[in-house]
Amino acid sequence: MKKIFSIAIATVCFVTAHAQAYKITVKTPNFKSGIAYLAYHFGKSLDAQDSGIINDKGIVVFSGNQKLQSGIYAIVFPGKTQVLDFLIDKSQVISIKTDTTDLTNKTVITNSPENDLFRQYQKAIVPTGKVLEQERNAYNESKTKADSLLHEANYTRYNKELNEYRDSLVKKNPTSMLAVLLLAMKDPQLLIAKPLTRQDSVNNYDYYKAHYWDGVTFMDDRIIRTPFFLPKLERYYRQVISQNPDSIIAESDYQLLLARTCPEMYKLLLNWLTDEYFSPKYMGQDAILVHLFQQYHSQGLSPWLSKKQEDAISHRAYMEMSNLLGTPGADLNLIDSSGKPTSLYSVAGDYTVLCFWDPTCGHCKIEIPRIDSIYEASWKKHNVKVYAVLTENVKKEWTKYIQEHHLGDWTNVYQTPEMEKADEDAQRPGFRQLYDVTSTPTLYLLDKDKRIVIKQLSWEQIDEFLKLKWANKTTNDKTN
Repeated sequence: MKKIFSIAIATVCFVTAHAQAYKITVKTPNFKSGIAYLAYHFGKSLDAQDSGIINDKGIVVFSGNQKLQSGIYAIVFPGKTQVLDFLIDKSQVISIKTDTTDLTNKTVITNSPENDLFRQYQKAIVPTGKVLEQERNAYNESKTKADSLLHEANYTRYNKELNEYRDSLVKKNPTSMLAVLLLAMKDPQLLIAKPLTRQDSVNNYDYYKAHYWDGVTFMDDRIIRTPFFLPKLERYYRQVISQNPDSIIAESDYQLLLARTCPEMYKLLLNWLTDEYFSPKYMGQDAILVHLFQQYHSQGLSPWLSKKQEDAISHRAYMEMSNLLGTPGADLNLIDSSGKPTSLYSVAGDYTVLCFWDPTCGHCKIEIPRIDSIYEASWKKHNVKVYAVLTENVKKEWTKYIQEHHLGDWTNVYQTPEMEKADEDAQRPGFRQLYDVTSTPTLYLLDKDKRIVIKQLSWEQIDEFLKLKWANKTTNDKTN
């Protein structure tokens, strides 16, 4: 599903209520015309903040009546191939004189103490960065173990020197913006350099996770407009912490609580989390969006969203909240193929496969016979039942399909138009909302108490799960 917050996140910090205006004057002898851009770093991208035309004297001025949010900014010169990075913090009326033939060494920024330190840092790390890159390439191209060890040792030494230099800058300039950025960039060192046991690895993970955010305070929004904060956030939620919904919910609540005194950071976190779990990558993570909706969005704690975005979030959350993993599935009381009302909960089995399908759907025509084949070959003898719900008003085609494909052992049900209208009139959620049916076939696996075990996976994945359960039960029976 298309993500809905890419624009909201990118523009979240555009407006900040400050009286002081910004004015950035750039002079370069290399251009006498063309459009230049004032941009800011956000994750892997440069997002435009302002633009201006370079005059015949090589001067372009960027100005505005609201103070810019602090961060790492860039001048993008005509042609968009040359970029000059600099800092924006307290000083926002500054002048930049530069020669694009050597941006590192021929740039002077006046009226900006934070950039004096930043330029010093940039000049120092450029040669080290080149050496590190050379050692990395040499290591990758090594033909012997001795060469590999040599270049690995060289890389480690140069990297250690770079980190020591950064630490010295932080120590000497603890209140500077550069110190804030360097601390936020820092990755925690492993507790045990060369783990030998499983416990060593566990200890390394616990230490790394506990210290991952050591250099970041969620009450300082200066790190938002940088190239490293968003990737750091993404990596934490996607790779570092457990993908269990409860773990993610606990982490997100804690970070959002810290950020409540920093509105721009709070907006970014809530927008990103909502976007990330709007269409989750793993089954069960829909509980995260439901939580964000119930605890934040529905409480009026995201007033910056548009009506369209609010509606999209609430619609998605309501589609998910009634079918979360581990919760009892909503009962359905529909009409079976013989004309009798038959509820989902009246179907007794060790497991129930709840199948939403449509005989006119091309994919269903392929999958339904396969589901019936595995049902007849395996599921049936293990007391697995199938409760199959017709999703479209095509009763004639439905009846014909059931007869032709011998689906008589299934509980085949449908909803009459009158029943659907009654639900709408009473504002009761129908089966589509209760089970988030947006495509067919949609499959659920329910246990004997009709709790949701698996949702919206293929029949092959359901079969694999059931086989594992039966194998474990056999093993346990033998041991007992």
